[in-house]
Amino acid sequence: MRLALAQLNPVVGDLRGNAERILAAARSASAEGATLLLTPELSLWGYPPRDLLLQPARLALQSAVLDGLVEQLDGLCSLLVGVALPCDDDRAPGLYNGIALVDQGGWRGVARKQLLPSYDVFDERRYFRPGDGPCLLTLEEGERLGLTICEDLWVEDALQRERLAGPDPIAALVEAKPDLLINLAASPFDPSKPALRRQLAGQAARRLNCPVVYLNQVGGNDELVFDGSSLVVAPDGSTLLELPACREAVQVWDSSGPQQATAPLSQTPCREELLLRALVLGVRDYAGKCGFQRALLGLSGGIDSALVAVIAAAALGPENISALLMPSPWSSSGSINDATALANRLNIKTHTLPIQGLMQGFDTSLTPALGQQPQGVTAENLQSRIRGTLLMAVANQQGQLLLTTGNKSELAVGYCTLYGDMNGGLAVIGDLYKTSVFALCDWIDSPEARNCREDLGLPQQGELVGEAIRRKPPSAELRPDQKDSDSLPDYSELDPLLKGLIQERTTPQALVAAGHDIPLVERVQRLLQRAEFKRRQAAPLLKVSPQAFGSGWRLPIAAGGLCSAGPD
Repeated sequence: MRLALAQLNPVVGDLRGNAERILAAARSASAEGATLLLTPELSLWGYPPRDLLLQPARLALQSAVLDGLVEQLDGLCSLLVGVALPCDDDRAPGLYNGIALVDQGGWRGVARKQLLPSYDVFDERRYFRPGDGPCLLTLEEGERLGLTICEDLWVEDALQRERLAGPDPIAALVEAKPDLLINLAASPFDPSKPALRRQLAGQAARRLNCPVVYLNQVGGNDELVFDGSSLVVAPDGSTLLELPACREAVQVWDSSGPQQATAPLSQTPCREELLLRALVLGVRDYAGKCGFQRALLGLSGGIDSALVAVIAAAALGPENISALLMPSPWSSSGSINDATALANRLNIKTHTLPIQGLMQGFDTSLTPALGQQPQGVTAENLQSRIRGTLLMAVANQQGQLLLTTGNKSELAVGYCTLYGDMNGGLAVIGDLYKTSVFALCDWIDSPEARNCREDLGLPQQGELVGEAIRRKPPSAELRPDQKDSDSLPDYSELDPLLKGLIQERTTPQALVAAGHDIPLVERVQRLLQRAEFKRRQAAPLLKVSPQAFGSGWRLPIAAGGLCSAGPD
């Protein structure tokens, strides 16, 4: 049979619009002779729909939209659509995460997700019940299709860090001997995911001795970015077909054809390219789906704002990006020149708004209440808050999305200012450690990035970020000759500790055993906990790691009992 893989970018909650996207893909696939179109997990809703699933009116609309699809399928292929299937009783939760077969004769539920993730960003048990058995669909032509949904494929202890308790949907299909296994997914991006999904699909193919089609959603939905990277693997686990990362695609595959690649497969992008493409996609979709066409950022001459400017220009076009340069008395001429040169390379508009007069005004106004002019951290934070206020005012007046430019290392230890540099609607690189920012900028300026830069509409020749910015010691320039290293450990020391504490949940004792100093571990752990109140008020960030600050990070603000890094 000729299957079409529709790697779609839905808008969450837009059932009618998503149905139109599915129908357009069906028309394209039918023109190429496809008889069945596959769409991602919950493709009619967009993933994750969250509490939209609790709205009765929207659930009623789903049935009407599916009926409408049936009416418009005349002469087109059949569809497998990701839907929320109602349960047949009044108990909660009252839905299954399911798949509907839609053809000219009507629609019906044919599969229910069995493993429901409720870790990290997922909360499916809030809305769904688990399915209770293997899902096998036999088509009129006789093909026997095993159907699984996303997590149902993640059942290999040897390949994944943790496996959900529950049934093994792949093992349950072994005796049925399907001709093909289909996994419809909405799996968020991180750089390690594409290779891991390929391994999981390959292992399932070997266990069932049949090809496996893995179809993933693409696009940005709030903090989550879905990279697509859909594929078909042969019974021996080798890759037969792969769809591009971070873009929509409809690809037809003939299951009766040769069970080996008939053309050279594209080279998998390197980690840095995947990161850049995912971040660009995340900004583009967050802006577009929230109704913004233009964006604003503060440009300091530092590496963080430079990277955000590159990503924004690629996502929305340089003509839709503007930046404010807001020098204080402590800003170096080099930083101002570096910011201006970067803007010229990217061809984005800038305005310079010096803040010295505003700083003096705040000093004058606050002196009576303080008994002196603001000092120390208070004075430094005022500079950040003045800049944040200017940025918010311009963004409000001009209808722009304000992009914050802080990185994950700063957000982790609280090296950021509430109502200052944290102001904005989206934290573009809030899930990139500072060392990752440097690595990504080095790659962007390397010859290896030229094809990707051209594809993203960025200048292909020469540096973009620039060596002056990439080699500059990090500094917020909030006082004379300030460096980040005055307040923080070197990022090459800090980031491994943060990754251990945040992502790996490593104990302080284990970090010390790995060679880190006890005082440093305890200090970083203390900073991480104390900054929780700031993160709770931060702009949403684009998740590009296994553990980001956001909906998957659920620590209390008021908490005690820090673990000692010393011996028990």
